[in-house]
Amino acid sequence: MNLDWTKKDFEAYVLLYAAHCNHVEDIAEQDYIRTKVDEVTFHRMHTEVVVDSDEENLDKIQSFVSDNEFTQFEKEELLKNIKQVFFADGTVDEHEKKGFSILKKIIS
Repeated sequence: MNLDWTKKDFEAYVLLYAAHCNHVEDIAEQDYIRTKVDEVTFHRMHTEVVVDSDEENLDKIQSFVSDNEFTQFEKEELLKNIKQVFFADGTVDEHEKKGFSILKKIIS
């Protein structure tokens, strides 16, 4: 899979996937993601996350991680930001816990 993404595109995609994994995108989650990426990237990647199936989402994330070098710091920052998305609305449900577990395995 050849994804023509920058690391910012990837970050937006992962954070939006995290927000979307329980099929309820809270405004607080979206607002947090907007503090991390610009509006154009947000909308472009949001459309892609919503159109892709869950399997496609995870395949794209796995592929980008495999094809690109990430420092340990970058990985830790990304996981920290994913957690922030989940906690943005004040609760973490079972879908989000499962989603985080999967993302952590892929990214770590």
